[in-house]
Amino acid sequence: MTAEERFRAVAAEKIMIFDGGYGTSIQKHGLTEADYRGSLDLAKDQKGNNDLLCLTRPDIVEGIHTAYLDAGADMIETNTFSSTKIAMADYGAEHLVREINIAAAQIARKACEAATAKDGRPRFVAGSIGPTNKTLSISPDVNDPAYREVDYDTLKADYREQCDALIEGGVDFLLVETCFDTLNAKAAGMAAREAEAAAGRPVPLMLSFTITDMSGRNLSGHTINAFWYSLRHLKPLTIGVNCAFGADLLRPYLSELAKNADTLILAYPNAGLPNELGQYDELPETTATLIRQWVDEGLVNMVGGCCGTTPAHIGAVAKALAGHKPRIVPELPVVTRLAGLEPMHIAA
Repeated sequence: MTAEERFRAVAAEKIMIFDGGYGTSIQKHGLTEADYRGSLDLAKDQKGNNDLLCLTRPDIVEGIHTAYLDAGADMIETNTFSSTKIAMADYGAEHLVREINIAAAQIARKACEAATAKDGRPRFVAGSIGPTNKTLSISPDVNDPAYREVDYDTLKADYREQCDALIEGGVDFLLVETCFDTLNAKAAGMAAREAEAAAGRPVPLMLSFTITDMSGRNLSGHTINAFWYSLRHLKPLTIGVNCAFGADLLRPYLSELAKNADTLILAYPNAGLPNELGQYDELPETTATLIRQWVDEGLVNMVGGCCGTTPAHIGAVAKALAGHKPRIVPELPVVTRLAGLEPMHIAA
């Protein structure tokens, strides 16, 4: 069986469990700049460059993976949210992109194989692909609406480099997450498909939207259904939403998506909203109770956590959802589905 076939077989039987946040767990180690840097000769300060730990402190990254797997995760993601040339430019570490992604995939694969060896349950690795800190849809200069810091071809090439390395490292899937700009997501999606073809093995795509305010839109102005219609041609294994809000505030948007997406849904909220100090106070049991409401309404096939969540949150979610049935993927009528900022149907 392929990874997709195994994934679908598990998803048909249960609510699958994804992992949680990595930044929160890394911060608990109280690392110094020297910990991040290791023996690498880099000109800029590396403190906060979490992805670099795949090279300099792989033990910490593997430990976080293992904690999530022990908590009940069926799938973990690589520690590569910012591992593109564009994002690594902030740290002067662009030349390490390929090395970081390969190492991250190998660390995650090792942790999954160890977990499966213990109990026989299949585990999966998703290559994390973040949105970068550039946007294709919006000018950063209010005096020049046509200006862009990056163009489509450059961004797609950077994503392609990351995708190629993640696949070489052994990931099962490519997860384009926290999509605040739909055009960025298109560039990442195309890069993923090209990398899959070049690799000569199936590497399914996963996509995750992020809401930027209470209007329910991402930064480029799309609603969650418009985002789905703009990207459904990529035939992702999962579509969903992550970050931005806690599970309570994400519920109405998930409800809309669940009715209109004829594929599996993966959603992973923050641990509520941050307090005035930027910390997340929501307890694991609260997160689990709120996500349980999604399941009771038949909205999801796989759930996890984003900012502020920990292995304790994922453990509480796994316990709360044990034995509950997953969302049934709807069979939708064949009509033309288009999207500007809003979705549009054309039917006879």
